[in-house]
Amino acid sequence: MTDSYKTGGGRSAYGRTMTPRLDAIGITTADLAASLAFYRRLGLDIPADAESAPHVEVTLPGGQRLLWDTEDIVRSFDPEWSAPKDGERLGLAFLCDSPAEVDSVYAELTGAGYRGHLKPWDAVWGQRYAVVLDPDGCAVSLFAAA
Repeated sequence: MTDSYKTGGGRSAYGRTMTPRLDAIGITTADLAASLAFYRRLGLDIPADAESAPHVEVTLPGGQRLLWDTEDIVRSFDPEWSAPKDGERLGLAFLCDSPAEVDSVYAELTGAGYRGHLKPWDAVWGQRYAVVLDPDGCAVSLFAAA
């Protein structure tokens, strides 16, 4: 058996250099304004007038982009698309500076009316961890090294 299935050295199993790289994470939202307000509270620098656009994107500190599209926009190019009935549209994890920050961000978000999913706890894998749901029900993890 060969090791051609393994990824290594930036080459695919077919011998070509791989060029795709994760550039953006997309969120499909039922309520753009509510979703943007949630992520602003997490500290993302989203332009103030973004709610009027059908598509919004921001560049994150590491160079990745976070994108929002309304359900109507997605249906405009994928007419068969339908919103998930159960489950999540995606999951995001935000690194906090300390366990105390996990607790305070969770308290701030739930105090603002966002639904807490898992209250802060000390996870067995060595992190302070909590999960809040964004307006579309996507899990947003908050974590810091314990």
